[in-house]
Amino acid sequence: MFNNRKYYVLERFRGCWLWAAVFVAGLAVGGSAAGQSQSPSSQAPDSSQTPASQQDNGKPKQEVPAEAGGPTDSVGPYAIPKKKAEEPPPPPPPVMPKKIEDIPDYSLKVNVPLVNVDVLVTTKDGGQFIPGLHKENFRVAEDGVPQQIKNFTVSQAPITAVLLIEFASTNYWFMRDALEASYAFANSLKKEDWVAVEYFDMQPHILVDFTQDKKAVYGALNQLRIPGFSETNVFDSLYDTLDRLDRVEGKKYIVLVTTGIDTFSKITLDKMLKKIKDSKDITIFPISVGFAIREYCEVHPGMCRNAHGMGIPVGQMDYLQGDNEMRTFAAMTGGRAYFPRFQGELPELFGDISNDIRNQYTLSYSPTNTKLDGTYRKLKVEVIAPDGGALKVKDQKGKDHKIDVVAREGYTAKHTVE
Repeated sequence: MFNNRKYYVLERFRGCWLWAAVFVAGLAVGGSAAGQSQSPSSQAPDSSQTPASQQDNGKPKQEVPAEAGGPTDSVGPYAIPKKKAEEPPPPPPPVMPKKIEDIPDYSLKVNVPLVNVDVLVTTKDGGQFIPGLHKENFRVAEDGVPQQIKNFTVSQAPITAVLLIEFASTNYWFMRDALEASYAFANSLKKEDWVAVEYFDMQPHILVDFTQDKKAVYGALNQLRIPGFSETNVFDSLYDTLDRLDRVEGKKYIVLVTTGIDTFSKITLDKMLKKIKDSKDITIFPISVGFAIREYCEVHPGMCRNAHGMGIPVGQMDYLQGDNEMRTFAAMTGGRAYFPRFQGELPELFGDISNDIRNQYTLSYSPTNTKLDGTYRKLKVEVIAPDGGALKVKDQKGKDHKIDVVAREGYTAKHTVE
């Protein structure tokens, strides 16, 4: 009995020892494995703090990124994906200048000189306008050098004109003729025309500025009833009118109603001619008055002492000189001078002027001489046939007519300061 119990105890003791040895061995193996799986800077996560989706029997479950390669089990190394090649950065947008308010955009322009020439082509005997001409019918020369015509138009447009009237206490017949000529010009106006009215004795006086109202023009002429001074300063008045018109854009005309006699001007003829040369886009149409009384006094000199006015000795030679000056002013600007003898000629005369102004050919060319030296350059305009010969004009009856070409004699080039 005793021996059997002793045997039983020993067996129990040996079984406990074996279990203890197994337990100690398990702890040793687990400790070494845990030591190898942990790094000095990290520890295994606590199963109590790990979400259920990451636990598998007490072990943490690792998720593999979708882009990673290698095994997809819960154990094993991960394959780190390669970095994508970095694309070069896009080029920077172009730098545009900032728009500043209240400052307009500017652009560079080169001005090419362009000369405009108004040409009137009429029959030599009747003064009738010749229509139907083309660019090929015209030939232009500047200082003897042929020019190439670039632009060609036939203008029929409203006019911008100044009616400049000599009205002084000289002679009744002169004043009467001047008023009749002025009223005849006013009757020829159209509603689209712009007209200013001035008169002069010692100096110019503006009666009405540019207007399209015919009644205003008639009202200005109605003021010319009692003259003041006896002086007739043609040069001073014409010079002042040209100076004012230089500031008006476009084509302008001066209808100068005068005897042509200058008695007291400060401006000399040389200065007057220079002013006309320097003026642009202005055409002068002189209308002589008192021609009938002048012829009468030439035949009866004893009956017409001091015909021009008391105290102003004016002879026949002075009138002839005045007529030549008026012709020169007209020729230099492309106009024509008229010397009517009777009142009945005035309506037809101003009808011709109206046709001359409203119906004319305009030529434009770029001069071959491009120097801006302020020199005066002479112009010559010819009208030719398509074959280069002389242009022949026939009337309805088949009669040949000579032609008259009226254009300005020259122009003054622009002047630049270097």
